[in-house]
Amino acid sequence: MSEETWHQVANTTEINPDDPKKVTVSGEEIALYNVDGDIYATHNICTHAFASMADGFQEGREIECPLHEGRFDIKTGKALCPPVSEDLRTYEVKVEDGNVFVKA
Repeated sequence: MSEETWHQVANTTEINPDDPKKVTVSGEEIALYNVDGDIYATHNICTHAFASMADGFQEGREIECPLHEGRFDIKTGKALCPPVSEDLRTYEVKVEDGNVFVKA
């Protein structure tokens, strides 16, 4: 497995509250979220049904899968309710001068 590095993926102005943004880093789909002005990143594919989390419904710090209404905690990736039981992978994020970087 290769060492993870920082990748510039977006500008903070592109990530609106309650409207996730999908990006691709080294072939991996990642969903970016704006929660109260802080940016978070998770794997974009639901662990239950392979749906795009960026197409899901974000409310505060929770993201709901668009297929079966399973919810995850955006900050931790924790699966919160059935039918999801496996947590989402999260990614380290940093913001510099409005540029968003993800470690992947």
